[in-house]
Amino acid sequence: MGTRIEVEGLRIVAGATILVHDIGFVVEPGQVLALIGESGSGKTTIALALMGYARRGCRIAGGRVCIGDTDVLALPESGKRALRGRRMAYIAQSAAASFNPSRRILDQVVEPALLHGVLERAEAERKAIELFRELALPDPDSIGQRYPHEVSGGQLQRVMAAMALIADPEVVVFDEPTTALDVTTQIEVLAAFRRVIRERGVSAIYVSHDLAVVAQMADHILVLRQGRMRECAGTAQILAAPADDYTRSLLDAARVGERAPDAPPATAGTPLLEVAGLSAGYGRVRDGKPEFPVLADVDFKLYRGQAIGVIGESGSGKSTLARCIAGLIAPVAGTIHFEGKALPGELARRDRETLRRVQIVFQHADTALNPAHTVGRILERPLAFFHGMDAAARRRRVAELLDLVKLPAALADRTSVGLSGGQKQRINLARALAAQPDLILCDEVTSALDPVVAAAILDLIAELRREVNASYLFISHDMHSVHAVCDSIVVMRHGRKLAQIAREDHARGPHHPYYEQLARSVPELRTGWLDDVLAASGRGARAPTGEAAS
Repeated sequence: MGTRIEVEGLRIVAGATILVHDIGFVVEPGQVLALIGESGSGKTTIALALMGYARRGCRIAGGRVCIGDTDVLALPESGKRALRGRRMAYIAQSAAASFNPSRRILDQVVEPALLHGVLERAEAERKAIELFRELALPDPDSIGQRYPHEVSGGQLQRVMAAMALIADPEVVVFDEPTTALDVTTQIEVLAAFRRVIRERGVSAIYVSHDLAVVAQMADHILVLRQGRMRECAGTAQILAAPADDYTRSLLDAARVGERAPDAPPATAGTPLLEVAGLSAGYGRVRDGKPEFPVLADVDFKLYRGQAIGVIGESGSGKSTLARCIAGLIAPVAGTIHFEGKALPGELARRDRETLRRVQIVFQHADTALNPAHTVGRILERPLAFFHGMDAAARRRRVAELLDLVKLPAALADRTSVGLSGGQKQRINLARALAAQPDLILCDEVTSALDPVVAAAILDLIAELRREVNASYLFISHDMHSVHAVCDSIVVMRHGRKLAQIAREDHARGPHHPYYEQLARSVPELRTGWLDDVLAASGRGARAPTGEAAS
């Protein structure tokens, strides 16, 4: 069963800078409090403080955090360690950075139950497989035998949820747990989270920038900006009649519908990128087939100045497609042509100019940025490698790049450790822009961003298309983002291209049934949407939420 969470006067500092200003709230057993706000507002910092933890360079300077009768901040480190993973569990934003790449998934999932003596090994493995099935993971009986790099980002996020829930915690902190999920999988995972909360009476903190998701999960919403509480009220009240101007701006950004992109570029002549019969996978290749096939016979053309969106469920091959084009995975069949010339499948066989012209922005900024290097050094490296800039020119360009992605110039002297997920993702994008590429492969570039910043990034992408005629392959599970920036959409499932839909045909339909399913699965910014979807599909009915938190 859950327990009461009570926070009073929580203050967190980094040196002389106050990051969190005297925050207080109460969450009753079985309740969900959502923390929302723009990137860097203190959401994750507060969530981690509930477990008595502050990130490197930060310090909990005051206040009380009580989990039931336990004053977490008064515990010795041994007491805090005993609390984490047992009474309290944390589902992090970046699953890829949270797993040991050298150990199999099942070994890591059962570890909390074994460390805390909750279950024996055999029983823990059985429970893990049950959780895999409940969280809609493919091949639940065998997926635990894979390594983290052998599953998709969305699948790994659900594996992390299983690891957090295996010891039956009283309190769960969900830190952007559906960021990496496609919309159809997100419904299953959100439904599973709600079952856990309601059936076990778990108390939960839900950190998110996705207000439509928060509307389905939270009883109350606490709005944060620059570490200060701007508003705290019931979810229905916040959505219908927000009291604070900042809350209204977040809602306005979230309610922006499909934004018409600029007129599509001409599609005559030689394509900038042409993919034909592309097949790829992982493991040993035998008789021209990989041990674990991911892509099968994918074809499309992308012209200069054009943006093509790629959508599909988790594991459909979207990221693998981008990695093949970037040269990070060698295809087992098919061809990739760049301006009419065959593009070598292996990165080592491409010349420096080709490397510059084709850049990728990875989904997981945590694993793409070197934590030992400053932001300035990260951004200077492509400037020196591709453009031969001297030190003074590099520093000036770094400041321009940071300004381009709406980050302060002072971040150049900091490492990525301690930055928010959204800040890291913008640095990830700035590094790709530093090369001045012709083609940018965007792999979920707005998934970690709050609505306001995500809208700014989409505007930036549109601006770069106009100014430098850059082309984009835009991989996303966010249908609104894809519609906003793309001229056409490639629909993928199980590694195959099912359809390609031009922008002007979006509203005409009917389209491929799977595309229609994806469109119906985009969350709406209202309470009860998830209940309605589950009821319509026969997977559940409306259930009452508990009493309001204060």
